[in-house]
Amino acid sequence: MALFAVAGQPSATAAADPAAAGGRATTADAGTGYWHTSGRQILDANDQPVRIAGVNWFGFETDNHVAHGLWARDYKSMIDQMKSLGYNTIRLPYSDDIFKPGTMPDSINFYNMNADLQGLDSLQVMDKIIDYAGSIGLRVILDRHRPDASGQSALWYTASVPESTWITDLKALATRYQGNPAVIGIDLHNEPHDPACWGCGDTSIDWRLAAERAGDAVLGVNPDLLIFVEGIQTYNGTSGWWGGNLMGAGQYPVELDVPNRVVYSAHDYATSVAQQSWFDDPTFPANMPGIWSKYWGYLFEQNIAPVWVGEFGTTLQSTTDQQWLKALVTYLRPTSTYGGDSFNWTFWSWNPDSGDTGGILEGDWQTVDTVKDGYLASIKAPAFDGGGTSGGGSSGTSSGTSSGTSSGTSSGTSAGTSSGTSSGTSSGTSAGSTGGAGSGGCTAALHVDNQWDAGFTATVTVTAGAAAVNGWTVKWSWPGGQQETSGWGADLAQSGSAVTATNLSYNGALPAAGSTTFGLQGSATGAFTVPALSCTAS
Repeated sequence: MALFAVAGQPSATAAADPAAAGGRATTADAGTGYWHTSGRQILDANDQPVRIAGVNWFGFETDNHVAHGLWARDYKSMIDQMKSLGYNTIRLPYSDDIFKPGTMPDSINFYNMNADLQGLDSLQVMDKIIDYAGSIGLRVILDRHRPDASGQSALWYTASVPESTWITDLKALATRYQGNPAVIGIDLHNEPHDPACWGCGDTSIDWRLAAERAGDAVLGVNPDLLIFVEGIQTYNGTSGWWGGNLMGAGQYPVELDVPNRVVYSAHDYATSVAQQSWFDDPTFPANMPGIWSKYWGYLFEQNIAPVWVGEFGTTLQSTTDQQWLKALVTYLRPTSTYGGDSFNWTFWSWNPDSGDTGGILEGDWQTVDTVKDGYLASIKAPAFDGGGTSGGGSSGTSSGTSSGTSSGTSSGTSAGTSSGTSSGTSSGTSAGSTGGAGSGGCTAALHVDNQWDAGFTATVTVTAGAAAVNGWTVKWSWPGGQQETSGWGADLAQSGSAVTATNLSYNGALPAAGSTTFGLQGSATGAFTVPALSCTAS
């Protein structure tokens, strides 16, 4: 998350409407193989435009040394839910601490969940998360968030973590995931800020030159990766969010030995993080497109390079923040109109334990903040082809089980903590699933992901038949006293024992044999058999 300083307010001019560049709509079969850039677009191996539309899932950069929330959820259930909500990419922050020998993850609950993570070190858990995400069509961007778990650094190195360590660890990741296209690239360093400069020529503080050194090192061992380069804080006396100032990239571009690999990344926040002068402008929010264009949007608008807004978020508690997010979503361009010819993005954050913004999930790590999630509906994009292959081995010994709480977030400014833990005694996790086919044009299958003495979570997979569908409805009746209490990825309603689930706006259209998922949490007493489902397409 970004801090800021204002040293000169940009003019509140309106950005020119970006002209369409002939980009085809992002489709469910996009994303094949490794990706590259062409002008302002990211293209897959078949030169089809893709759009990164995802979330930040932090934790590997903290003292937990692993993604947060695994004290409350199974990691596969978590990733399934991300996909069901229409997110296609995970930005996964880490610190260089995870490369230290013997670094083990903390606060993973192995009680009827995360069983295959037991005994794995932090990097091996990262392997598992990446492999599962890739297998269901999600992509991962690895984000070197901090030199160590103690906090964010202004520069890419510190006294205890020199540049040589930074580059060695970047190369280690590039090598580890070589051959695994689920990992599309690496964000070299999170939020460089003062005294970092861009184009000043001083190798000790010039972030642009450092990004070239690191980017070439990464591509030297894995030339297929995208290199994500964030902005700085201050350029020519104009300051903004940490990592959010790319004003110098037009004049001083990042040039790498392998062409068509650079994606510029900006961070942008609302008043729940910090106050900026443009929020007080009498023309707000109409002034915001001009500000975004000045700091980073021009790179896209002038067809210089793709732009990925790697972090943006808010608690949405103030009217100003609501207006800011609505304006930003509009500026980023709707997928239905522009497809892959759009700004790319990953929202901050999936986690509810980010003190300055909160998350897509609420504090129980299950329930979706549907208002916040709803703001992003128009800029979401389909998942990609699945089938990522493993880039890392699995070894090590068990560190035992833990259901402790997280005591930090991934930003230097956020002070939120999480208190979510798993409770109750389990009566066993159901591994069964059943589908209802018939002549409805689609099938559905329900899988119980986790079950405990008073409740359960489940994932339902909806699959189109031989023809494409534009919408779907799934119905079933619980065999016992089960009660749906919350859901995500579908509009769910229960009357008596009967449940009806209908698609949301972003996941109703499925190609022939295509699939999507939605999830739910419910209350229950004792074990129960999985119900039979029916699916009707429209």
